[in-house]
Amino acid sequence: MSTRRIYLDYAATTPVLPEVADAMRPYMTEVFGNPSSVHSYGQEAKRALDESRDTVARIIGADASEIYFTSGGTESDNFALIGVAKANAARGSHIITTAIEHHAVLETCEYLRTAGFDVTIVPVDQHGLVDPADVEKAITEQTILVSVMHANNEIGAIEPLAEISKITRERRIPLHTDAVQTVGAIPVNVDDLGVDLLTLTAHKFYGPKGAGALYVRKGTRIAPLIHGGAQERQRRAGTENVPGIVGLAKALEISQIDIEAHAAAITELRDYFIRGLVGRIEDMRLNGHPTRRLPNNVSIAVQYIEGEGMLLGLDMLGVAASSGSACTSGSLEPSHVLQAIGLPFDIAHGSIRFSLGRFTSKDDLDFVLEHLPRIVERLRSMSPLIG
Repeated sequence: MSTRRIYLDYAATTPVLPEVADAMRPYMTEVFGNPSSVHSYGQEAKRALDESRDTVARIIGADASEIYFTSGGTESDNFALIGVAKANAARGSHIITTAIEHHAVLETCEYLRTAGFDVTIVPVDQHGLVDPADVEKAITEQTILVSVMHANNEIGAIEPLAEISKITRERRIPLHTDAVQTVGAIPVNVDDLGVDLLTLTAHKFYGPKGAGALYVRKGTRIAPLIHGGAQERQRRAGTENVPGIVGLAKALEISQIDIEAHAAAITELRDYFIRGLVGRIEDMRLNGHPTRRLPNNVSIAVQYIEGEGMLLGLDMLGVAASSGSACTSGSLEPSHVLQAIGLPFDIAHGSIRFSLGRFTSKDDLDFVLEHLPRIVERLRSMSPLIG
């Protein structure tokens, strides 16, 4: 077991920055009031809540009244889909989404099917990209919501949201996007994208887990998901997680410092890593679009072996990555994303995802480039798929 530790799973979660933890700390110990309380303790907490809402709104080009704080990406996706479906049920019962969405969207759509809604799942091409024309073809008079992720968490494909939004706006259909992988990584503006609802979560951009937000454009009909008190302007009941929300806003603010330069630097490292892998490992392919992808995403499929074997070999060397063919609930099926882009079963099972972050160095990547080919060679020597 190596004593070196290299983290290349930033798409799964990120460490909380020291500055973010420092910003949160007072709201756990000193400014601990309930923001719904009228006394000074509560009003101090409410000011922090309002300032955080202003910060999030400013960064994504929204109004503060359009930001609703949640417990994270999954809740925000549920809130968007179920909330819009319920609020617009009298107008229609049809929802459109894509084959590569996060389970937080796909499973919510399955739930809505059981509640009497119709769901159309639009396919993607071999790179994981949605064709706006396919979205247009899927629209019916009953369509009340379209949900297309901004970028895929597994293969990094960045979707043509601006083009899709032109179609949905012409028909006055709300467009939701799960932007969990893009907010904080690349510039995101709700008007440029043309979206009516947008999901984000703090732990993807060096903030705390358990804090997220949903942007809801003014005029978008949406019903509450969580019922109880009057918090979040009566649309999301429950005492707000003030420390987490402060951390979210601080982390998002930090992410915007030289964001384009940072994205360019990560992209350069990503491309260096991809070139190195291609040059060292035979019978390997890059999953996702070669250029229209997240700056930090490297998803590969290696033939004749399973991704889990590579993961275990890397983990023994202190390297953390994730499997592109991760099993769900004990299923032996490869991921729905890899199936959607048409990867054959055996190749899909040989997928692995590396995701880079602000603490990734070229030396880290060189270490992987040195050792991964040896792991692949060893696994292939034992593989029944060869010969």
